[in-house]
Amino acid sequence: MNKGSKKLSGADILRASVADHLPEADEPTRRLVVGLCGLIASVAFIDRQYTGEERGHVRSVLSGVHGLSAAGADAICELLEAHVTEIATANTHQYSRDVREHGDVALRREVLDVLVDLAASDHSLTLEETDLLRRTASALGLSQDDYVHAQARHRDKIALLR
Repeated sequence: MNKGSKKLSGADILRASVADHLPEADEPTRRLVVGLCGLIASVAFIDRQYTGEERGHVRSVLSGVHGLSAAGADAICELLEAHVTEIATANTHQYSRDVREHGDVALRREVLDVLVDLAASDHSLTLEETDLLRRTASALGLSQDDYVHAQARHRDKIALLR
């Protein structure tokens, strides 16, 4: 590294990786994917663990991103694993803002579903996860009814109800 070089943050590395693996996408689409990945990292790491179940869920989600090759999904998954702490603790408001600004309501609800499914992938929804998901729903411009609808599929996994 050169003397005047600045070390890239996890979020910067994520943005560069998304740009590399979605070369045909326009900037709003790339920002949307970066926002999705950043929110995924935030939810996956809220309990300070990034489990195998969560990794599998993330891989499945990224495989469904239009224009992202299998190799690109794998590369972003590896990046998320290597930098999950940095990405998860970066400015989550920016991730939410990018998804809100570049995704319509239906897509934002789909992102919320992905995040709730991710949080529940380890068969439990903790208080920390539900608090983060509620705040994220609001930051995405969604209502609490949207959140309740998204988490209803996992009602049996909510730790507070046990």
